[in-house]
Amino acid sequence: MTTVAWWHCFAGIAGDMALGSLVDAGADLEAVVEVLRALPIEGWHISAEPVLRCGVAATHVNVEADETGVIRTYAHIAGVLTEARLPERVRQRALATFAALAEVEGRLHRRPPAQVHFHELGGIDAIVDIVGTCTALELLGVDEVHASPVATGSGMIRSSHGALPNPAPAVVELLRGAPTYGRDIQVELTTPTGAALLAALAVGWGPMPPMRIQVSGFGAGSRDLDGLPNATQVVIGQATLAEGAAIESLVNTGQPTVLLEANLDDATGEVLAHTVLELLGAGAHDAWITPMIMKKGRPAYVVSALCDPALADQIVKVLMAETGSLGVRGQTLTRWLARRQVEEVEVDGFPVRVKVSPGRVKAEYDDVARVARRVGRPIRDITWRAEAQARRRGERAEHPSARHPDDDGEGSDGPDDQAG
Repeated sequence: MTTVAWWHCFAGIAGDMALGSLVDAGADLEAVVEVLRALPIEGWHISAEPVLRCGVAATHVNVEADETGVIRTYAHIAGVLTEARLPERVRQRALATFAALAEVEGRLHRRPPAQVHFHELGGIDAIVDIVGTCTALELLGVDEVHASPVATGSGMIRSSHGALPNPAPAVVELLRGAPTYGRDIQVELTTPTGAALLAALAVGWGPMPPMRIQVSGFGAGSRDLDGLPNATQVVIGQATLAEGAAIESLVNTGQPTVLLEANLDDATGEVLAHTVLELLGAGAHDAWITPMIMKKGRPAYVVSALCDPALADQIVKVLMAETGSLGVRGQTLTRWLARRQVEEVEVDGFPVRVKVSPGRVKAEYDDVARVARRVGRPIRDITWRAEAQARRRGERAEHPSARHPDDDGEGSDGPDDQAG
């Protein structure tokens, strides 16, 4: 099941507002700080306080940092993030955010991205905001980020380069292709840091995507605005398919999907395995490797990924970056989904998700593996017990008056207890 976060940027978004919204939604600030301590950067302190913005309860996160006068390049920051002991998805998201900033700043200042000098964006507070936001997303188990159309301000703003139009050129470039609109407010509603987080992390734009809402929160900006809550809202929940006719459409008429592939004759096993993990992490429905023989009799592999058409560009970038392939081919296919629902059962006191569809019950591998490690029993045993519980539950629903041998707590504990 995919956990989705949707940022509602009705008053724009900044790094501290993004982080504040996640803390307001339940991310433990102390746990965020613990991860941030892995960065080889000193002289900062982070705090959070409850505030009101036009009567809306929100959390304002404040980062206090010593001014060192150091102007960091993208290469320097990338090195810091790569060497720090950060959770892998936190590192990848933070690197992607700074890479988006470097690409845009390089284009604006006509410099190679690696040589871009970050001024405000390379400050300790910006680094803490970005890595802290990526950490909070991880603590909340967020798999996908979506965002509403993004509000921007008007007028002029001050920067290290002098006076700049609002929204800043970097914001305009970062949000290229995203839905945006301007408010007649002489305030920098969306900052380059906030825009970079969206550019790097958002996989979809528009209204709140279909989900079962779990938590929500508001991250406050540093000032009050007349008639507008100066805050960014986040809504987090489990992604769902649209109800009713949309589900029937996926079952009956199929779902468009894109198959992306690359042939490789010079990739190591380590690279191939890592590529599959990165493709799945980037949102692919599935990813796999097929051995083949290429030209000149060379043994090689086909790396394949199946994804939603909206994520095709993102998956192509991951496939090319991880493998070094000079090209990727693709074709649009249709896949038909069987009706299914996800149920949860307990095995030795631990929850296990089970997919139930007509004629089949399948325990979720990740849950099964986690429980097997906890209780020290084989995976096949945990799988059998979880699936057996789901089958019995289905039989009870169909025949409420029927009595099963395990209703009184007795009965088989697993496949090894069966006669054979």
